[in-house]
Amino acid sequence: MQKEKFDRIISFLLGASWAIVVFGALITFQLFSPFGVSLALFITIFFVVIAFFLILALDAFAINREKLYEAKKQTELLEKIYSKHTK
Repeated sequence: MQKEKFDRIISFLLGASWAIVVFGALITFQLFSPFGVSLALFITIFFVVIAFFLILALDAFAINREKLYEAKKQTELLEKIYSKHTK
């Protein structure tokens, strides 16, 4: 049950992050367009790159959580195998 809650939270945050990237890029471009299209485009690309790093960080949390879960399962299985052979 705990793993399911974590996955739901991460999925929600990833979806919200993608929405922030899309709408944030649009708003950023519109805010800086009076200063010139090239400046607005540069700042928008900069915003999108930073937002992608934040999305990658969230994805890394999910991947590391999955790795930890799999390592725990493998450790439990190895302990069972070890206890069978030592008795």
